[in-house]
Amino acid sequence: MTRQQHQQLNVDFDVVVVGGGPSGAVAATDLARAGRHVMLLDRAGRIKPCGGAIPPRLIKDFDIPDHLIVAKSTSARMIAPSSKEVDMPVGDGFVGMVDRDVFDEWLRARAALTGAERRTGSFTRIDRDDDGCAVVVYTERRGGEEHRVRARSVIGADGARSAVARQELRGADRIPCVFAYHEIVKSPPASAAFNPSRCDVVYQGKFSPDFYAWVFPHGETTSIGVGSANKGYELRDAITRLRAENGMTECETLRCEGAPIPLKPLKRWDNGRDVLVAGDAAGVVAPASGEGIYYAMAAGRFAADAIEAFLATGKVSALKGARRQFMKAHGKVFLVLGIMQHFWYRNDKRREAFVKICEDKDVQELTWQAYMNKELVRQKPMAHVRIFIKDMSHLLGFRDVKA
Repeated sequence: MTRQQHQQLNVDFDVVVVGGGPSGAVAATDLARAGRHVMLLDRAGRIKPCGGAIPPRLIKDFDIPDHLIVAKSTSARMIAPSSKEVDMPVGDGFVGMVDRDVFDEWLRARAALTGAERRTGSFTRIDRDDDGCAVVVYTERRGGEEHRVRARSVIGADGARSAVARQELRGADRIPCVFAYHEIVKSPPASAAFNPSRCDVVYQGKFSPDFYAWVFPHGETTSIGVGSANKGYELRDAITRLRAENGMTECETLRCEGAPIPLKPLKRWDNGRDVLVAGDAAGVVAPASGEGIYYAMAAGRFAADAIEAFLATGKVSALKGARRQFMKAHGKVFLVLGIMQHFWYRNDKRREAFVKICEDKDVQELTWQAYMNKELVRQKPMAHVRIFIKDMSHLLGFRDVKA
């Protein structure tokens, strides 16, 4: 839309994107590339707690330059409640590690270079003018003057417990969340206990009663984190104990961050009028793994496609395309991971069995293929059969069953 057309419609922007994390930045970039007049609103100084792992599929799909990848992980180590360790080598590839403060800012800067107008401030609410047009209200600082911009459409990419979603979508305030907390520390020297090219995933109830803890090296720094849905659980204390157990108590702490992480996609992402949500605001963090960066960026792209279709046709039904396309691409993976989390994370006995299953080469191969490529692997049906039989043997207690 041209500026002259904007004046004729008396709007400031085709779309205002609220939230400049990976999802919002991708949506803003794609829409600006499509020629839309875009405003990207983001709060200053916000960094989400995150392990920072990104798969090759993300690097390829979203044109991520190599300089943003601060480390390349070539294996994962699963640690059971009994302290049993299972190594899962990636194979020929690697998992990229990014620092979210640098990574997110680069994505926002790319959106601006593409043509989106960046503004810094905190979203307050969406009002409606007499003609029904959405008016995004924000402030540059707490207690500051309100700014108002008229927009043909709005994308809420403002994270878990999204203010946009809570205002515009019924039930958004009831989305289930895990609360995550991590500390970024200076990495210790490489040793038998600390491998800078390995991500540790700790399935021990003493650190997380219902999720997991992690130690993810990022080159010069390391993310040490934990998640739990149990209200009142002392996450900071868990990290203090995890650092002590890993010999990282004396490592310098650079920053600490905490935030809720949703683990179930909302049933509806649009308000049937002109507002759409994406990323954490839409609940697209993978259950069991807690992986969110790729899915947030994918949701941002689908949201941009849906908004572009809405702006081009005026049909509000186009907004539904974002959720429909996301679930078509990733719904089965979310279903499988949700079942895994519900069953395997319930107690330490089941976590022990889960880590035991991870020893299986079929499990490792299919897990890595699904993670790296972001789709369920169908090429090896017999491997799935063998995994199912082994899974059932663990569930029923027949540990020595061979497939």
